[in-house]
Amino acid sequence: MGRKQAQIHDKIDLHESGEEDGAPIDQLFFNDPDGFMICATNLIIKKAKYVFSKFIVQSEKTAKFPKRQMVKTIHTLVLFLFVCLSWQTIQAQQHTWQEAFQVLGISWNSDGTLNRTIQIPMVDPTPYADSKPTPTALSQDIYLSPYNKAYIRLYIPLNPPKNKKLPLIIYLHGGDFVLFSASTVIFHNFCNDIASQLPVVVASVEYRLAPENRLPAAYDDALNAIFWAKNQALGVGGRDPWMEYADFSRVYLLGSSAGANIVYHAALRALDFDIRPLQIKGLILNQAYFGGLKRTASEIRLKDDPYVALYVNDVLWTLALPKNLNRDHEFCNPISGGTYLGRVFRLPKLYIKGDYGDPLVDRSVQLVQFLQSCGRNVYYRFNQGGFHGIEIQNRTAAQQLYDDIKWFVNDISIAQKLPEGLTTTLHASQ
Repeated sequence: MGRKQAQIHDKIDLHESGEEDGAPIDQLFFNDPDGFMICATNLIIKKAKYVFSKFIVQSEKTAKFPKRQMVKTIHTLVLFLFVCLSWQTIQAQQHTWQEAFQVLGISWNSDGTLNRTIQIPMVDPTPYADSKPTPTALSQDIYLSPYNKAYIRLYIPLNPPKNKKLPLIIYLHGGDFVLFSASTVIFHNFCNDIASQLPVVVASVEYRLAPENRLPAAYDDALNAIFWAKNQALGVGGRDPWMEYADFSRVYLLGSSAGANIVYHAALRALDFDIRPLQIKGLILNQAYFGGLKRTASEIRLKDDPYVALYVNDVLWTLALPKNLNRDHEFCNPISGGTYLGRVFRLPKLYIKGDYGDPLVDRSVQLVQFLQSCGRNVYYRFNQGGFHGIEIQNRTAAQQLYDDIKWFVNDISIAQKLPEGLTTTLHASQ
């Protein structure tokens, strides 16, 4: 008998004897379905024989079979029978790592790194206005260190104003911590759009990916980008000519999906450092990638979502989190981190956007509630329908997001009218 099977046998014996001190027997299957089903059928037969043979022996001795023992044993048999009858349905709902890897377009290399199939192309920067096709904004790559591949893709409008400084947005792209790059075309185009429309200076961060570099590596890279911006403000080592257009007193951190998670944690970490003359005025979290062990209503309702299926999410978090940590660690579940030793109370204003068609939306709703309970100034929008990454595929949704960001970074007075659909009064998740 294998170790798992022996543990299951022992568990059932303890359950029937009333000495059980671990997880309830009806949770055992869900904690270890493979080991459980290996011996479930044999145990039903064994226990059935035991019950009825004992009943016959006791009857022959004209002694009463203990009622409590009979009831508990029958309960166990009924539970096993229910599990076995439900096995086909439960099996159909289970997925493997291989399935998740196939969906993500990744596979293991022999050295423990990931082989990533390039499903979305990467593009070069466009530093010249006469590039073909004509760019919507100018961009260039600035390498941060001679020792690694870390870089900033910097964006400015085609025709930046000469007598006016522009807000600086430090952008963290999405990709579940595991995929994509600052040069991935969808994020490159996103930065082009906000640089030209708002207009702003955008510093898009190329951060290290998991599992080769598990969290908090991405947070460290975001923090290094903030330090780079500080040095640009101070002119340390010389200032890039494009950064002459940036207003270092109006800096915003913007992230989508995993990038929004990075923004939240990088902002909290930055509070421990003197980054003057840089002033971070606000955080922008678009469809933030958070999680937790206890499933939310939206995760359960949309568990088979084609964009962020629950089983794929679980695999991604296993790849991203430090080893031996679960999804209730603060990197994944920000509520579990509480106020981070009071740092949350020092955060600047926040903009949080979600869509009710996104399985992750309830995580953002919870974060809004938590931040408001901490007295933070939170603006948020939760749209009906939608899906994770909608602004990448839907131009109307993208424009709504651009308009909200433009309003947010322009330091509009609270007394002025909010954009339609944007609110500071929380409503329940739908």
